Amino acid sequence: MKTKKIGNQTINVYNYNTVIVGAGAAGMNCAVHLYEFMSQKAVANPQERIAVVTAGLGLGASRMSGSDKQTYYKMGTSPDVPDSAEEFSKSLTAAGCCHGDLALAEGIGSLREFYHLVQVGVPFPHDPTGTYIGYKTDHDPYERATSAGPKTSRFMSGCLQGQVERYGIKIFDNQEVAQLLTISSGDSKRIAGVITIDKKGVDKSNYAINLFLGTNIVLAAGGPGEMYETSVYPKGQLGIHGLAFEAGLIGENLTELQFGLASIKFRWNVSGTYMQVIPRIFSTDADGKDEQEFLTPFFPTMSKMATNIFLKGYQWPFDPQRIENLQSSLIDILVFNENQKGRRVFMDFLKNPVPGGSMKDFDLNDLEDEALNYLKSTGALQATPIERLAHMNPLAIDIYKENGIDLYSEPLEIAVCVQHNNGGYAVNKWWQSNIPHTFIIGEMAGTHGVKRPGGSALNAGQTGGLRAAEYIANIYGSEVADYSDSDALIDEQLKICVDKLNSIAASTGTYTPAETIKQIQHRMTTSGGHIRQIDNAQSALADAVKLYNDIQKNGFKLTDPADLVTAVQARHLSLASAGYLRAIVALLEQGSGSRGSHLVLAEDGIEIHPDVIDKTSGKPLKFKPENKALRDSILRTEYDRSSPGLFRCENIEPRPAPTDRKAFEPAWQDYREGKIYKE
Repeated sequence: MKTKKIGNQTINVYNYNTVIVGAGAAGMNCAVHLYEFMSQKAVANPQERIAVVTAGLGLGASRMSGSDKQTYYKMGTSPDVPDSAEEFSKSLTAAGCCHGDLALAEGIGSLREFYHLVQVGVPFPHDPTGTYIGYKTDHDPYERATSAGPKTSRFMSGCLQGQVERYGIKIFDNQEVAQLLTISSGDSKRIAGVITIDKKGVDKSNYAINLFLGTNIVLAAGGPGEMYETSVYPKGQLGIHGLAFEAGLIGENLTELQFGLASIKFRWNVSGTYMQVIPRIFSTDADGKDEQEFLTPFFPTMSKMATNIFLKGYQWPFDPQRIENLQSSLIDILVFNENQKGRRVFMDFLKNPVPGGSMKDFDLNDLEDEALNYLKSTGALQATPIERLAHMNPLAIDIYKENGIDLYSEPLEIAVCVQHNNGGYAVNKWWQSNIPHTFIIGEMAGTHGVKRPGGSALNAGQTGGLRAAEYIANIYGSEVADYSDSDALIDEQLKICVDKLNSIAASTGTYTPAETIKQIQHRMTTSGGHIRQIDNAQSALADAVKLYNDIQKNGFKLTDPADLVTAVQARHLSLASAGYLRAIVALLEQGSGSRGSHLVLAEDGIEIHPDVIDKTSGKPLKFKPENKALRDSILRTEYDRSSPGLFRCENIEPRPAPTDRKAFEPAWQDYREGKIYKE
């Protein structure tokens, strides 16, 4: 380490071969593999060439989020269900807007990475013969899913972190990223380093700035969860998308976020067995009074309503293709409709669904075959939902108990929440971004299309980390960063960063950083959530751009030195919000319609249900069906300060999955000669 004096700040400077930003399952896995690849090449002290930089080891979606049996999606391993990487790829690309080469790489790498997780200690269950038997998840035609319980991704992160620590790789904790430092331009442009604020060292006069220089930068900082008001992301999961845009990274499929029903007191997805045990779902007024069975007027029979509640288990993400003809995603619409009225919605595991009107009482034997046969096969025929849940998945009860909620004594408040971003930043088949030497893995990488099978994001993060590490070790080598010839340029960028922080610290803006973030969150949930309308989105984009420009000009109202970190977050979150809304507007203007996990309202569209009424017009609410022609394109979004909307968008064609297959000998020669990294 060395130090630089820039303005009124002393900056610690660290040099590494590779700096990995993010300490979730993807980032830790990349660090492990990179160490191992370097060791195989007999590189001296590989642990001293790699650094993991994180805002908090306990933060992030893979550390703090999950569902009843959080799913890991891989190629099938059940002994009687055949599978192939090509079929796996087809499942990932089925709904369009997905690069075929990435999907195929995820399929090919899935078993290698799954067994790597087993090796580092993730307790995936197997039978007496050693078979890891799978089950079906959403959008999954095979039995590819497996699980280590509700804490699957937490186990992954923890076990991989243990391996990182055993290898002696340095982890820098409590580092808030303030800027991605770039040098050169055009084809020579590089993200040379990461400027951070040490959150535990910052005070009124000392910003505790660190600079981590790297020959290679790997971004694994997760999705922009705190960009939304109604979110099941763990609190504090902001992402660094605004900073990535500023550095010149290009977004893809930013419009394709995934939404679903989740508890809001403790943020957790209520998928899987939470729904399959068929709890009562009811609403109350804002004070928890005036209980109503709000679902019953929309379903003709108890059998239909109860079966749809069951189906939400593995049809959990909100899906506009599953609304018409009383399908399961009508429930999401009705829950959202209650919330829009100012009412609260709860799941009660102590009671079965309550009938309304002429409905019969709940009876398991009246369920449609798909639900009844499943409950019979699992032996879940107990009298109440809580008994069925205790029988099928007691860990699903325990996870709430650990977080202060007893499902045996209280109902669970739920809402439709943002849960995952299928889009992110553009990468090639080695997970390298549009800027050489910068790799993007995990949820920051835009590797998914419109829909993805449940749990495939965990596999994508592991496969992406492996691919990035392999490319770095074999193409970019192990040399520690040496930017001595760019020292003046680096100092110039550091001065810009310090001046910016000084400006924030001295600013007298209208809003505090926390108030600004709340404003961003409300706008995104209202205009960029699972219900979208073009006029509303255009107005929201204009407001987002206005907010960003106001921040640039006037800053924030700070009341405490600790507000500096929140101000940094609010600033880049405001730019990220504008980027996402710009992409949403661009897609709506192309006539995309309802797809993935969002519904587009249109007066000339399809009626959701005769009793789902538009509050403004008093007429039945209608939605625009998907424009399937757009499945053959991917929407790219790039920061452009001169553009009226701060961003420009363009459509590109998805890359196809490679189909050439070489015989063993020429393939072996390509491998020996390193040609595989150049194709």
